Amino acid sequence: PQLDTSTWFTVITSMFLALFILFQIKISNHSFPYNPSSKTITLTQHKTPWENKWTKIYLPHSLPHQ
Repeated sequence: PQLDTSTWFTVITSMFLALFILFQIKISNHSFPYNPSSKTITLTQHKTPWENKWTKIYLPHSLPHQ
């Protein structure tokens, strides 16, 4: 017997419509702030002693043998 695919378009379309309505209802239950105020961000510069010079990291394997 051949698979009847004549109703698939209706089923898929109604599924998407139901999911869309369901998500709209879920989202509409959330309360969002009306007009959120933006905060001013001030960047602070931290002076570190290693900022302008090269630092060398000595690994235990790179140390000379004793």
